Amino acid sequence: MSIRAVVFDYGMVLSGPPDPVARQELLRITGLEEADFEALYWVDRHAYDRGDLTGIGFWQKFTRDARLTLNEHSLTELNYWDARMWTTENSAMVRWQQLLRSEGFATAILSNMGDSVLASIESSLAWIADFDLHIWSYQHGCAKPEAAIYTLLLDRLGTAPEETLFLDDKDVNVEAARKAGIHALAFSTVRQLRQDMISMRLDEQLPLPETIPPDKD
Repeated sequence: MSIRAVVFDYGMVLSGPPDPVARQELLRITGLEEADFEALYWVDRHAYDRGDLTGIGFWQKFTRDARLTLNEHSLTELNYWDARMWTTENSAMVRWQQLLRSEGFATAILSNMGDSVLASIESSLAWIADFDLHIWSYQHGCAKPEAAIYTLLLDRLGTAPEETLFLDDKDVNVEAARKAGIHALAFSTVRQLRQDMISMRLDEQLPLPETIPPDKD
């Protein structure tokens, strides 16, 4: 079967790298060393993405685990800068999505996402609305790489697995998609994506993304 739909992860695929200013603000407010912050940051991220924690709830637990004493204003700041950290754009991938849609392919976002981060994205990035389907994990109580979220994606998208291409920056999520029968590629750069698509002969079905500008991915 031919590819009918292309599904994008948001973080590090449609988005650019985390905003460094926002990250420095998180370090400043917590007063933690970068390695200590990083270790604690990911402990409950899956729970946040599944909707088991809200944004504020995530930071309340983070500060308890780090044994920090922070007031409500500081927690609100942490939640704000965390959301801002992920509100960035990979222009080349956004333009490719727009090209795909203009040529009649369905496009979707399947992303592990918490409530506060999504609110920041939707209020700042107008192009987020220009997809046929959005699957934000916290709204469904499951998150990649759980099998249920890929089943939900295909049900909502209305395509067969073999008609669907999925892009994600995390190998574990790519492998889970493949187990569901979906064509899936690990994304790192636009240049590598082009090479992978050509290797799979997907360029015979889909337009290739362009690096914009050519020396940057």
